[in-house]
Amino acid sequence: MRKVAAAGIAAAMSVVIAGCGSGGSGSSDKSTVTLWMYPVIGDSAKNQAFWGKVEKDFETANPTVDVKIDQQPWDGRQEKITTALASRTGFDLVVLGPDQIPQYAQQGTLEPVDDVIAKDKAAYLPNALTALTVDGKLYGVPIYQTITAPIYNKKLFAEAGVTEVPDTLEELKAAAPKLAAKKIAVLDYPGKPEISLNQSFYPILWANGGAVFAADGKTVAFNGPEGVASLQFLLDLNAAGGLPENTASKGNDIEGGTLAAGKSAMYHAATALMATQLGAAIGEENVGVGLPLEGSKRVAFGIPGGVVLAKHSKNQEAAKKVAAYLSSPAVAAELAKESGFFSARTDVTIPGQSEASKEFAKSLEFAFPGDTHPKARQVMAMIASHIQAALLGKEDAKTALDAAAKEANELLASGS
Repeated sequence: MRKVAAAGIAAAMSVVIAGCGSGGSGSSDKSTVTLWMYPVIGDSAKNQAFWGKVEKDFETANPTVDVKIDQQPWDGRQEKITTALASRTGFDLVVLGPDQIPQYAQQGTLEPVDDVIAKDKAAYLPNALTALTVDGKLYGVPIYQTITAPIYNKKLFAEAGVTEVPDTLEELKAAAPKLAAKKIAVLDYPGKPEISLNQSFYPILWANGGAVFAADGKTVAFNGPEGVASLQFLLDLNAAGGLPENTASKGNDIEGGTLAAGKSAMYHAATALMATQLGAAIGEENVGVGLPLEGSKRVAFGIPGGVVLAKHSKNQEAAKKVAAYLSSPAVAAELAKESGFFSARTDVTIPGQSEASKEFAKSLEFAFPGDTHPKARQVMAMIASHIQAALLGKEDAKTALDAAAKEANELLASGS
């Protein structure tokens, strides 16, 4: 990390800590705070260096707190966190997403953290705070925000005579035959069931005003008119040559995929890193970034990473100091720079932010974290398999979603 950046972090840190008050053990003793962190910075060496610097700087400015940032793998994350909270061991702080927090909050194993962000609440993205809130209480201090947006090959649209790159679902559908005439799929849809529907089917469902679950969470709603129309939209595109030939089994990798090969024109739920990868394959000048495709509204999948406080923590005040520091503007800016994600704050300028990244940032206002239902991931798997069947021509749109809904509702009713 550059000396200038480090100095900025240290200055911001002293302000944050001064505003948090004292806590933990007395001045002669150290309070130990353990944070479970995950590799949100893809480069292992950079990840270790960044968090090592954060730990050192925090402790230098606050010698009464010994913070231990324990690097954890993504694999087995859910099971390990559940075990730690149940046994009241392992960590004081952990980074969780919106879909994980509700079950733990309902179990009473998390401590609300509204007071940590109270002073700067207006500086946070409202949808980031909403996503980390359960029953009116904030359970996660946002330290980063992800976002997806459409990326596209400008050259392919131009060569097909499409002068205005599609901005809505209807415009995308209208452009499909023109690109298909040149053997180009207009939408690089990843139908492989292992791909999260948050980056395939759900953004289309949400754009059409649909939802996965009913408002009370006791049944599903994805097989309603909006859901059927969303799946039919994909089937119509497929029939028009608007999806890749292997769409039912393809992933969303850019490198080695049809988008990089110039065989498809747009991916509707990409990350900023994917835009960079596409630029390396087809030339940065040929890559465009749009707003979320509009149906009845615009919705982009994006989640905040929240620092969550375990109720069993013996040093809660010290832990809150750490959480406040991690969410401070200087640290948030450097984390966004190193991770390629975004800040959950509006008062942060990301150093060296690329033009493509700035375009992605325009979609932050449309960010939606997906469904936070405890059974969301299990239901997603059921839907994905039937969408694949529909793409393979084995089921029509209504039959596929009704079958998935039957399975999902049985799961919800069983309580298992």
